[in-house]
Amino acid sequence: MPRLSEVIAELDALWPPERAEGWDAVGTVCGDPDARVDRVLFAVDPVQDVADEAVTLGAQLIVTHHPLYLRGTTTVAATTFKGRVVHGLISHGIALHVAHTNADTADPGVSDALAGALDLRVTGPLVPDATDPKGYRGLGRICELDHPETLREFAARAAARLPATAQGIRTAGDPDALVRTVAVSGGSGDGLFDAVRAAGVDAFLTADLRHHPASEAVQHSPLGLVDAAHWATEWPWCEQAAAQLDAISDRHGWDLRVHVSKQVTDPWTTHHSSGAPN
Repeated sequence: MPRLSEVIAELDALWPPERAEGWDAVGTVCGDPDARVDRVLFAVDPVQDVADEAVTLGAQLIVTHHPLYLRGTTTVAATTFKGRVVHGLISHGIALHVAHTNADTADPGVSDALAGALDLRVTGPLVPDATDPKGYRGLGRICELDHPETLREFAARAAARLPATAQGIRTAGDPDALVRTVAVSGGSGDGLFDAVRAAGVDAFLTADLRHHPASEAVQHSPLGLVDAAHWATEWPWCEQAAAQLDAISDRHGWDLRVHVSKQVTDPWTTHHSSGAPN
């Protein structure tokens, strides 16, 4: 079995922590570098249910996309829910490692996994990483469909292929407009409208679209908007990342058992509607 430090070194090679945004909190949250690892769990959120799942699995390492502590803290006391997670992980000998914005812009990254889940052909990054001479890394992806389909049909594709959530899929724009090219960005994407418009795509699939940016976007151009749940747009990365670690394990002869949590940790649990206004 490899040591935790050996596994983390490989994860850091996939998603170098220095490529994370300055405000981000990535890397190892807890764990003994000399501890042995033979089972790993990937998940989007480092919440209690995921920690409990790792205990049940007998995992020694959880890798999540979202940080446990994104902002500074002065306590890990078990009187807080985050503190309880830390205490539980340490008491069961489980390490926690985070790859967030460094995984967003990686090659392959979070948006590659999202495009793959939708069976889209990636043609390049939406916001290229200026430090990548090959032009593969960056935030978001520009994609093509094999065959044009309406915005309504594309939204139905997203609903069928992304994990189900209470929110489902929302769209803005003409549902009968043809979609040939799409920009995708896993997670919150309404800060990318300038780049999306510059790319000249027919539709933009992301999450957490707010009223004012979405309203301005559809008034600005015929761009179709497809808004999915944040968790759903990032969960495909867990499967992609797990496959990457599986390949590393095979190369080193580690025989790691790598799992992906299928728990829906999206915070929204129900959706009520009297029907669309039109």
